[in-house]
Amino acid sequence: MCTTLIVPGLNGSDEGHWQRHWLLDHSDASLVDQDNWQCPVLEDWLVRLEDAIAASDGAYIVAHSLGCLLVANMAARPLAAKIKAALLVAPAHLQKVEALHPCIVRFGEFPTDPLPFPSLVVGSMSDPYMEPEELASTSAAWGSDLLNLGDVGHINIASGFGRWSQGYGLLDRLKSLPVENIPVLGRDRHALPPAYRAYIEALPR
Repeated sequence: MCTTLIVPGLNGSDEGHWQRHWLLDHSDASLVDQDNWQCPVLEDWLVRLEDAIAASDGAYIVAHSLGCLLVANMAARPLAAKIKAALLVAPAHLQKVEALHPCIVRFGEFPTDPLPFPSLVVGSMSDPYMEPEELASTSAAWGSDLLNLGDVGHINIASGFGRWSQGYGLLDRLKSLPVENIPVLGRDRHALPPAYRAYIEALPR
């Protein structure tokens, strides 16, 4: 059975965060835990993510903030073949992270390679970690479809996101996609299944 891997960002996801609710609400979900949530080192975090993917029969990924960049760094790695799809929520631009948290994050260069698995980036117009223009260019570089939720901050506890059941529906839609027909989302919106396209376009921007 495929596993849903929950991938938090800097400092993890505190109790009450929508990722913690996801773990409680879904029996197939498991946390990709890290030894050091406060001072992330890319290679260390990649080891933990790859161990979790390797132990699965295939994985759906639900990432937040710096966790999205961790997942994007899987693009050229062999275990990316076991990733079925990824929901990438509020990705953080490294320059913003380093400005807001100096001398803490060691995550190398911002990943810009296309992702070899279907993905949906969910962001906002008022995220302190990524400007709207950066959000659009990042999703385009990754080959991801993009859903902008509007003026909702970093899509975390501070911006009012507790149990975010809408996110459950987004992953369910990703799971239902005929992956063999859509190698990478976002390259051609008209190639998306009509039901999925209608669902995405009906959500608030």
